[in-house]
Amino acid sequence: MENYTKNDYVLCSRFKSERKKKRLVKEDFEKKLRQTFNQRKQLFNAVRDLPLVALDIPYQKGWFRFFVLRPDVLIGPNAGFFINLLEKINTYQYSSEKSFTKRKRKFGKKISVPSEQFLKPISVSDWNCKKLGLTENEKSYFTLTKKWSNTFGRYIIYYRFDEPWRFVLRIKPYIVTHKKAVDSDLESELRVLENYITNCNLNYKINRLVKGYARCPDWIGYQNPKELNPIKNKNRHLLYQQYVDEMI
Repeated sequence: MENYTKNDYVLCSRFKSERKKKRLVKEDFEKKLRQTFNQRKQLFNAVRDLPLVALDIPYQKGWFRFFVLRPDVLIGPNAGFFINLLEKINTYQYSSEKSFTKRKRKFGKKISVPSEQFLKPISVSDWNCKKLGLTENEKSYFTLTKKWSNTFGRYIIYYRFDEPWRFVLRIKPYIVTHKKAVDSDLESELRVLENYITNCNLNYKINRLVKGYARCPDWIGYQNPKELNPIKNKNRHLLYQQYVDEMI
């Protein structure tokens, strides 16, 4: 009788090898992650798409502010053109006070200052978007602008409206007439699933598996130009030679 090794016996039998066992465990885990991602997406959409329910007694909840055409522009020949343009770049701001002020610290004291509100800037990706629907005549009123953002730590490029003086702010009371329907079973199931993903730290793995990346693709690590180091990643001998040349 011939002597067979363990590997020869495994090859001749129907038993799974160690490598195949690990691969099957990994594939099963990835399959479970995909199912978890799809289940969370379905629950989130179900909660989001719940219908609105009309209130028996509407109530006022603060104020909201938005842009309208100036009276002199409203009676002009291009009033219809600017009304259509305003619908695409109008912004809304809500406040509990009609004065629309915010608290700001100045010289160690907190004072109330007026809250600023601007027209909507148009990003480069939305410039030619069919959903926004900007015409060539409307695009002629915008200018490409580049501005440094301390929030994102990089330059933001967008299109800015050149004639904001054509619009003025109007304040109206914000009346609540409907409320979102509540489904406690859906919300409880979604909360349990979110807690499971968070406690097991599965968000990173799900994003890598389903989306192909774990970080938002719009995030780019730029360095603030005010904090650039002029001698970073430079050869010391080259720096010394430049110093000698400057001294000479």
